[in-house]
Amino acid sequence: MAPPPAKMQEIHQFLSSALIQRGPTALPYAEATKSLIRQHLLNLVSTYTSLDPKTATFTHNDGRSVILLQTEGTVPMLFQGVSYNIPVVIWLLDSYPHYPPCVFVNPTRDMIIKRPHSNVSPSGLVSLPYLQNWVYPSSNLLDLAAHLIAAFSRDPPLYSQRRPQPQPSPSIGSGYSRSSRPPHKTDDAAEVYKKNAINKLVERVHCDLVLMRSAREVEAEELLSLQSGLERREEEINNGLKEMVNEKETLEQQLQVIAMNTEFLESWIRENQGKPKSLLVDLDVDDAFDCIGTLSKQMLECTALDLAIEDVVYSMDKSFQDGSLPFDQYLRNVRLLSREQFFHRATAEKVRELQMDAQVASIAARLHS
Repeated sequence: MAPPPAKMQEIHQFLSSALIQRGPTALPYAEATKSLIRQHLLNLVSTYTSLDPKTATFTHNDGRSVILLQTEGTVPMLFQGVSYNIPVVIWLLDSYPHYPPCVFVNPTRDMIIKRPHSNVSPSGLVSLPYLQNWVYPSSNLLDLAAHLIAAFSRDPPLYSQRRPQPQPSPSIGSGYSRSSRPPHKTDDAAEVYKKNAINKLVERVHCDLVLMRSAREVEAEELLSLQSGLERREEEINNGLKEMVNEKETLEQQLQVIAMNTEFLESWIRENQGKPKSLLVDLDVDDAFDCIGTLSKQMLECTALDLAIEDVVYSMDKSFQDGSLPFDQYLRNVRLLSREQFFHRATAEKVRELQMDAQVASIAARLHS
C-alpha cells in the first residue's frame, strides 16, 4: 500500500533539506551521489511504508561521531503461512552508495535474536550475499529489502522470550505479531539484552575497523604513488646535475684553451711591439712568420700542404665538370691526394696536442712560480 501523499511530501522535504546542507552540518556523502541516495530512500519508503528515513549520530570505535542517514522500521515476512514484521535499522555509511549499507536487526524488549542464524550475528548485524556482492550503481535499498524479506522468510531471525498470547491482527513494529511463532528455549531477559548489546558493540567496532582499513589502504596507495613520483623527480634532478657537471668541465676546458691563446697572443704582441713599421714594407709573405721550435715549423708545413691539396682537388673538380679532365684520371688523382692529405692532417693533429701540452705546462709553471 502506498503511503499517504502528505507523508511522502514530508519525506521529500526532509531528504531535500538534509542532503542540501553545506558546511559543518553537511552530511558526509559525496555531492555527486546525494541525488542517487535520495532516490534510493524514496523508492524504499514508497514500497515499505513502515520504514522512516531520519538522521542519527553514528559513533565510531575511536570516539569520532558523525551524523548519518538511516531508515528504521519493520519489513514484513511470511513464515508458515503467517505474516510477521521484523524490526530493522539500515545505516547509510559515509561510503554509500559505492559500498553497501550496514543492516541491523533491532529486536524489541520482548524479542531475542535466534542463535545460531545463517544471516544474523548475535549482535544483530545482517550479512547477505547481496550485501557482499554490492555493485555500484546498480545495487539499491529496494532490492536489499526484498533480499532481507526472502532470507528472513526462510529462517526467522527473532523469537519471543515469553510465551505469546493470541492477538487479533499483526501490529507493525511489534515484531512477530501472531500467536504461531517458532518455539525456542527462552533465556533471562537481562542477560540476553546484555549479550546483545555487547555483540552489537563488537560488530559496530568491526564495521568501523573495516572502514578504517579501506581508508588506510587508499592512503597507502596515494603515498606509494607519491613516493614513485618523488623517486622519478630525484632521478631527473640527478641527471640534470650530471649534465651541469659535464657542461662545467667542458666550459673549463674551453676557458683553458682561451687562456692559452690569450697568453700566446700577448706574447707575440710583446715580441713585435717594438719593431719599426718600416720593416713591414715590401715584406715577403713567406718571411712574415718566423716559426719558433720544431713543432711550430712542422705545424706550418702540415697546414700549408693540407690547404694546397685542398686547392688542387677543387681545381680538379672544376676541370672534371668542364670535361677537360677524364674521369679515370680524376678519380686516380683524387685518391692519391686524399691519402696524402689524410696523413698531413693526422700529423697536424698530433702536433697540436703536443703544443697544447707544452702550453699547459708553461702556464702551470708560471702560476706556481
